[in-house]
Amino acid sequence: MDNLAFEMHEDAKQNAVSAGKMNATSRMEMKRQWSLMRIFLVCLLACTITTAVGVLILSLVYVNHSQPRSEVHLGLEALQTATIPVVQKAVDPKFQFLNHLPKSKVFEFPGGAIQWARYRNNVKDYVSIEEEAFGSSLNRQRSQMTLGTLRIKSNGLRAPHWHFNANEHGYLAQGTAWIGVVDDGGVVTTYNVTAGQVIFFPKNTVHWIKNVGNEDCFFLLFFSTHDELQTLDVDDVFFSTPEDIASRSLKPEGGIDFIRTFRKQKEDQGVNLPPNLAELVVNATYVQSADSQVWRYFYDLKGSKEYQFPGGVIQLAQYWKNRSELSNNEKIFSEFLNQHQNALSLSTLRIYNNGLRQPHFHFNANEMGYVISGCAQVGIINTQGTTEFNIHIGDVVFFPTGTQHYIKSTCDEDLLLILAFSTEDQLQTLDMDDYLQATADHILAQLFFKKQSEFKKIPKFKEDQAINLP
Repeated sequence: MDNLAFEMHEDAKQNAVSAGKMNATSRMEMKRQWSLMRIFLVCLLACTITTAVGVLILSLVYVNHSQPRSEVHLGLEALQTATIPVVQKAVDPKFQFLNHLPKSKVFEFPGGAIQWARYRNNVKDYVSIEEEAFGSSLNRQRSQMTLGTLRIKSNGLRAPHWHFNANEHGYLAQGTAWIGVVDDGGVVTTYNVTAGQVIFFPKNTVHWIKNVGNEDCFFLLFFSTHDELQTLDVDDVFFSTPEDIASRSLKPEGGIDFIRTFRKQKEDQGVNLPPNLAELVVNATYVQSADSQVWRYFYDLKGSKEYQFPGGVIQLAQYWKNRSELSNNEKIFSEFLNQHQNALSLSTLRIYNNGLRQPHFHFNANEMGYVISGCAQVGIINTQGTTEFNIHIGDVVFFPTGTQHYIKSTCDEDLLLILAFSTEDQLQTLDMDDYLQATADHILAQLFFKKQSEFKKIPKFKEDQAINLP
């Protein structure tokens, strides 16, 4: 036991035995690991083969079926996305300046009818592409112009109403009417108007028009807006007001029960004429207001000064800077008109047979006109060139600011137009003969490649040739 050699030998034997055991264990572990590796490799190979087979099958299916499906799919897409071209009829450029109002839609009411030459927000409201071209032109040129004709039957009433976005100017071409105006202080002004006279209603002023004659009234109405006109009638407002609010506001006998006795008519009462009017109205008398009130909303155009020319006559209902030649009543109208922003100026233009309203333009206003009688040839010269067309009774014309234009009467009878200008100031106009006469002859010679002496052949007349005759 004490022999070290022996002890070392015993340890060596034990170590050898331990080493043998360890080697055997390692071999078994390695064998087990190789078995797992083989299993993994077999599984991987199987997965690879399966995937390859699957891809091959899908490829074969795609090759067999992809082409027809693709064609169908593309065909559907083509049907879904294809845009069918819409061929629009070309519109004659003249319809930027011309509206055949008699062809427009007639809005019928129990007591009369209205027709419009105006801009529409919804293009579907136009009855033709020509009407759309005119309305769009008014809006695009910011004309501050809309025109309507109003026909009222005998005893008919254009219901009390007001306009949100426009002053209204009217010319009575036929008949006799009673006018009522309620201003912002609740003051009522009433007066009669006959053919050839002018009426004026400022924006948001309540007003009504009643035919008090035996024949139809026919008004030409101009509104100072190039947008769609916005109007409220008193009956529509009343029926839109809650009953309790109306009752508390008006405080009638019977209170809210009285308010509930009112019945809204099925038919629009914009121009009203009840069939039982004689039963409803017992006393229809009214009084004429004082001239100091009336002439704010009225102008006797047919009785005003006539500006005579060789080929015709012009009369004006406008603001005058120099009012020395105006009557006291005309001064009232002139000053009141000038106080209202975007008010219009009105005029009648009469051209004798073969007379010519010579080429001219306006510095400060668009112009709109309605043909009351006669016929004419119209020419418009702007940056796009010259546009010519004929006009007849009921036609509406439009001349933008700065656009040179002329009107030649072509009928045996006189041409008569009612004109409106988009200014509350005095109209500023320049005629062709005036600006050529005012230009130095050496400037004209250089411009036209013509000898300076040749321009002495253009005479200067003592009499204004705004409307001339050959």
